[in-house]
Amino acid sequence: PLGLQRGGGESGIAVGMAGKAASAAAKTVAKAVGEYQYPWREKLSKYKDELSKGVWGYWELGAWKPLALSARRRARLRKEVLLAGQDWPYDPPRKEMRSKRKGHKCDRVSAEKRANTAELMKKMPQMLLDYKKRRWEKKMKEEETEKD
Repeated sequence: PLGLQRGGGESGIAVGMAGKAASAAAKTVAKAVGEYQYPWREKLSKYKDELSKGVWGYWELGAWKPLALSARRRARLRKEVLLAGQDWPYDPPRKEMRSKRKGHKCDRVSAEKRANTAELMKKMPQMLLDYKKRRWEKKMKEEETEKD
């Protein structure tokens, strides 16, 4: 192995030159990455119809189809468009904030039950008359079957 040689010789020079070349290559790569801009205009035109179908996917012939664009790539494209100062029309409409608090379910349910009971109590006289009529009809039917 080269690391075990004693005198250094030519191998030390080769390592020094390789180090310089590697650092120069790293600098050019970093420069290229820094200058590179995400081509959002091309991506936006390519996926325009796909983005207009929905945020997460869409129903087609009774089957759910996810978008051809992943959520990560969609988010990156959205970020680039917004950073460029353009508008992003593909977000879903935001829901209105709830102003009235929900409260405890037991309170809501008991209020609904009281309201329902009040409605039923208004109908109670008619319900009793219907019940008595049904009972009388059943009694008459039984008497007829006993005669036959």
